[in-house]
Amino acid sequence: MAGIKLSGAKSGHAPDFFLIAVLVVLILLGILVLASASSDLGRIKFGDSFYYLKHQLFNGLLPGLIGVLLAYFVPYQKYKKIALFALIFNILLLIAVFVPSLGLKTGGSTRWLNLGFFSFQPAEFLKIFYIVYVAALVSGTKFTSKIDFKNNFLPFFLVTGILAGLLLIQPATSTVAILVASALAVYFMGGVPWKYVIAVMAIGLVIVSLLILPNGYRRDRIFGYLNPDSGSQSINYHRNQALIAIGSGELTGMGYGKSIAKMNYLPEVVGDSIFAVLAQELGFIGAGFVVMLFVMLIVKLLLIAKNTRDKFGRYILIGFAAVIACQTFVNMGSISGILPMTGVPLPFLSYGGTALAIFMTMGGIAINVSKYSG
Repeated sequence: MAGIKLSGAKSGHAPDFFLIAVLVVLILLGILVLASASSDLGRIKFGDSFYYLKHQLFNGLLPGLIGVLLAYFVPYQKYKKIALFALIFNILLLIAVFVPSLGLKTGGSTRWLNLGFFSFQPAEFLKIFYIVYVAALVSGTKFTSKIDFKNNFLPFFLVTGILAGLLLIQPATSTVAILVASALAVYFMGGVPWKYVIAVMAIGLVIVSLLILPNGYRRDRIFGYLNPDSGSQSINYHRNQALIAIGSGELTGMGYGKSIAKMNYLPEVVGDSIFAVLAQELGFIGAGFVVMLFVMLIVKLLLIAKNTRDKFGRYILIGFAAVIACQTFVNMGSISGILPMTGVPLPFLSYGGTALAIFMTMGGIAINVSKYSG
């Protein structure tokens, strides 16, 4: 690897070990938290307290380790040539979830692709393929005060429109918001004038508003957020139970494995509510430590990006940092009442093999880029 020479970058050197350490701690912490959060649910539903943990290890950690190794040893510059083709393949997978014999509908949403021997969420792959595509697009563009719409923004609008349409049909509104916000962060850091970023955001807000108002479950979540005292049996039940769990953890928590909320009261204990379980068991100190880990990861990615001469690698890291930051904020914000409930899982910690494998692979790509920074 030391002999590889990348355009616009120095020859390869040792990777960023601080980045590796933070990623390893987050992954191990995620396993420990999931083991506790899922024990009662696994015993009740499947007669096995380790059911969810074993699935996460086999369907998430194992493919994630493979993804990390591939991402580490394959020079990231090679992704630039295949970015568009990988994204097109991802779009085909998103379309495939609507094929009756392939798509798997759970919880009112059609997000899973069932291939018989395993199932996965194609939308999760966008967090790599879409960001890499946008990074490739922006790295090859020189922005000025006068934007060439045909060459600079039309490809972005077309691709983003197609992806957003397919995701909203599933529906996966929060995923659309996270991906578009992350892509705009890459565009802004790439030098596009503020007015164009604001224009895209304004258009997005109008479209989201038009989608929310006619839709029952989206509208109820917004109205429940605006009216927090509407009753524990209403749309606010999930959020209220999460707040009780977080508050009851106090400073030091009830102790690992001793959460009460995960047994009967708190919905989605292994999914988007896992931070509430963590806060109840480990308290403010434990929850604060997890928040600190995410902050360190995001800041480290941005610092490596700042020191990366190659634009493509720099924008990949900015995009990955934005995805992790947006998804973490949306999850923690919704479960603590700062934002409306969204159902977005917490990176590295929530149950979901596809999501864990994707975030681990993102980490591997980031480590690869770090070898050419400075």
